[in-house]
Amino acid sequence: MTSSVPPARRLGRVLLTNDDGINAPGLALLADLVAGVAEEVWVVAPEKDQSGMSRAVTLTTPLRVEERGERRYALTGTPSDCAIFGLRHLLKDNPPDIVLSGINRGANVGDEVPYSGTVAAALTARLLGVPAIAFSQSFAKGGQMRWDTARAVFARSLDYALDLRVATNAVLNVNFPDVDAADVGDVVLTRQSRGTLDRIDVEPRADMRGGTYYWMALRRHMPILGPDTDAGALKHGLVSVTPLGFDMTAPEGIA
Repeated sequence: MTSSVPPARRLGRVLLTNDDGINAPGLALLADLVAGVAEEVWVVAPEKDQSGMSRAVTLTTPLRVEERGERRYALTGTPSDCAIFGLRHLLKDNPPDIVLSGINRGANVGDEVPYSGTVAAALTARLLGVPAIAFSQSFAKGGQMRWDTARAVFARSLDYALDLRVATNAVLNVNFPDVDAADVGDVVLTRQSRGTLDRIDVEPRADMRGGTYYWMALRRHMPILGPDTDAGALKHGLVSVTPLGFDMTAPEGIA
């Protein structure tokens, strides 16, 4: 189904990926939206959910790929593996003009950005010389996903992102707010916030045979932040666009 949202500017060849997996609704939505503005769309995504994989690259086991449709592939690897496979193998002779990652189920803001496979796939693409943008739709715990919001604001968010003259070593991290489409405010340039991840716990549980297994649990905290930050913009019903780079130097350490 082609989106009824007014199209953004025309794109050439586009590579899509994500971290929620090849069957994720956010990826299906992104493919639907991009189909209306791109000359050619390719998809390389993990065969299963790879959330939280950050920039992990598979080096000790072989990767396998399965064709799931025309220009659509599922890879037994991480989001970064998918970006590498798409750019260095599948499309090495005809590279895409841009890589779009997402649309992730849940925001990627603040302290959690370094863990995001969605953002990592975009960073990996940029590392390989291709412009990239990551997209995420925020939602409240226990609430419904507002995919209609992502659909409604995607075109103007993409246009805004493409208009930005960012450094060649930067990617753009776009987050849609958890509000109805009619209530979304402006698309704004933001910085990455801090203090949004309270702690990470290990939760032991018992299986049916008395064995112990463990879940990692992120405990989030949303401080009062201004709309110039990624998390703060979402709180104000704005679309956040944050330039991200590779330099992890701590300025206070240098000082």
